[in-house]
Amino acid sequence: MKLKCTQKGTSTVEFAMILPFLLIIFFGIMEFGILLYDKAVITNASREAARSGIAFKSPKLSNSAIKQVAVDYAGNYLISSSSVKLSSADINVLPATPLSVATISGTPLTVGITYPYTFFVFGNLFNAYMNGSFTDNQIILSATTVMNHE
Repeated sequence: MKLKCTQKGTSTVEFAMILPFLLIIFFGIMEFGILLYDKAVITNASREAARSGIAFKSPKLSNSAIKQVAVDYAGNYLISSSSVKLSSADINVLPATPLSVATISGTPLTVGITYPYTFFVFGNLFNAYMNGSFTDNQIILSATTVMNHE
């Protein structure tokens, strides 16, 4: 007599057991890919703003015009999960007062940007894992560029 051993549904049960781990890996790759992309955008926005501020032209751009360059660049490329957009308040330009064209050559211009990145999927998971120390499902991305005036 032959024993009939059927294992119908075994693959379904195994798939159901491994599916949560596959989803965590998949969404983790997406989440951190977007985070790294936004970090690159913030860095490029800082670089573009600094470059426009140091370019040799008369009159020099004001600090508010330099900030607007960064806001425009980031507004076109940032991927955001919330209504948080980069604003002029998130951008710091030093020196705070524009210098004259005659005395400015060689002096540094610093453009710093901070941006609160809001997680799409893993914010609540991180908050639970870190015992509530991960507030608002956000992490602060920052970039600073220093260039000398031409």
